[in-house]
Amino acid sequence: MNMSFSKKKLVVVFLSMAALVLSCSLCLAEDKPADNMDIVREKIQADKKLLVAENMQLTEAEAKSFWPVYEDYQNELFLLQSRSIRLIKDFAGAYKEMTDKDAKKLLDEYLTIEGLRLKVRQAYLPKFRKVLPEKKVARYYQIENKIHAVVNYELAKEIPLVKVSK
Repeated sequence: MNMSFSKKKLVVVFLSMAALVLSCSLCLAEDKPADNMDIVREKIQADKKLLVAENMQLTEAEAKSFWPVYEDYQNELFLLQSRSIRLIKDFAGAYKEMTDKDAKKLLDEYLTIEGLRLKVRQAYLPKFRKVLPEKKVARYYQIENKIHAVVNYELAKEIPLVKVSK
């Protein structure tokens, strides 16, 4: 990765996110409330925010306007992440003996989540453009894309393919 976006910092953010995914999956699988989930979520948000802050090169005036929009955006993304965690839990429960009906339901939910993620990104673009110059908006979206790509890559490595009969 070029820029000052270090792999080490990205790995720290990913590991925090992975911990959240695993914790949420375990809690959902056991139908128990997640006592520590708020603490884990706050840690992830802080790590990610630090990574963004270190790479955005914001002026004081830009930072004052940017961070409230960033927080709102992250809150909406968190709702989608929560939905993704439920999807992973549903997949984990069904992948060994998945029916066509299960597969359709899971795939439809996955595409719905991805569509909503795109809508959120599109909805926030004008908000970020109001508070930052265009190049910094592009840079922020790049940072978000890199984090999302790493998380998706790591999840893809861990999630097995659906079993199909021969």
